[in-house]
Amino acid sequence: MSDSVFLEPVRIGMVGGGADAFIGAVHRHALRLDGACELVCGALSSDTAKAKRSGLDFGLSPERAYGSYQEMLTAESALPPEQRMEAVAIVTPNHLHLPVALAALEAGFHVISDKPATLNFEEAQTLAAAVKAAGKEYGLTHTYLGYPMVREARHLVQSGALGTIRKIYVEYTQGWLSGALEQDNKQAAWRTDPSRSGPSGCMGDIGTHAHSLVEYVTASRMTDIRAWLQTHIVGRQLDDDGMCFFKLENGSTGALTASQVCAGEENQLRIRVYGEKGGLDWSQEEPNTLMVKYADGRQMRHRAGSNMPLSADAASMCRTPAGHPEGYLEAFGTLYINFARRLRGDQTAFVPGISEALRGMAFIQSVVASSEQNNAWKEIQNG
Repeated sequence: MSDSVFLEPVRIGMVGGGADAFIGAVHRHALRLDGACELVCGALSSDTAKAKRSGLDFGLSPERAYGSYQEMLTAESALPPEQRMEAVAIVTPNHLHLPVALAALEAGFHVISDKPATLNFEEAQTLAAAVKAAGKEYGLTHTYLGYPMVREARHLVQSGALGTIRKIYVEYTQGWLSGALEQDNKQAAWRTDPSRSGPSGCMGDIGTHAHSLVEYVTASRMTDIRAWLQTHIVGRQLDDDGMCFFKLENGSTGALTASQVCAGEENQLRIRVYGEKGGLDWSQEEPNTLMVKYADGRQMRHRAGSNMPLSADAASMCRTPAGHPEGYLEAFGTLYINFARRLRGDQTAFVPGISEALRGMAFIQSVVASSEQNNAWKEIQNG
């Protein structure tokens, strides 16, 4: 990635992500990575004491370590424009994404949020209207769209190198919920709780990443989904496993699998796209390599690196020479630096936004509805 010079880093206030929160730490590392953003304040927990303590632990000044996001918005709005935060980073459980985003937008702040954008599709529609009314930037941290080789994959599809796209396979498998971890783990507890996670567990948590990857790489939207969701752990309230077949606007078809009960798997997100001339294969656990196989037998191994022959978009996202691995934090950092660029006037910088937010929530709603319909069909068959 080319050096970025910001006369003034974008000032960020964070909601959620206090002590012991996984994704909050990732956001903090990522936003600082390129010097384009700085964390200036936060309301880092719903527990006031923990929020203030976490703020001090993370180096915030005592007067800007707030006890609630409402207090943060009020206090920051009263500061001079050159001092107050410019954007709010939302890293809470899903059920708080909408109320925090609405309050931030109404107060005149930009928003960058963890995914999925809201608790359900109806909330996403409310959010979209609020973003339009406020005229502010909205970013959604679909991390995997920040990898250089994902951008290269999109370039290959759009350039016609693979020919007309015919088939897509995408899978996102984890094993961390193979047991009833929600009994003792707060990250598992809220992700399996419908009141905090939404109508879907696994599909809402990681299936949305697989969905966004398909639509981004192919530059085509899903138009038809046939899904099946399943819960393997007795007593678990939401799905921990699922799959769906889909069709895209470009006429291609595919299969999407998402599971958090594949024992032994870590974070295996993989996409394969096949056209009439060839296919590509990318895996998140080996993110710097993109394999391309052609119908005439040629195989090409595309590699990330600032000195590699890549498309301009992919090359612009590489920070180091080939052979110096870049990974999850760098991909996350790319979203933040592009968010900062947009706030500084560069509207060509890509960050998943409100459109992707709506698409993700529509995907979840469609998958849940389709799965319920399939269950109804099963009941009719057995009736």
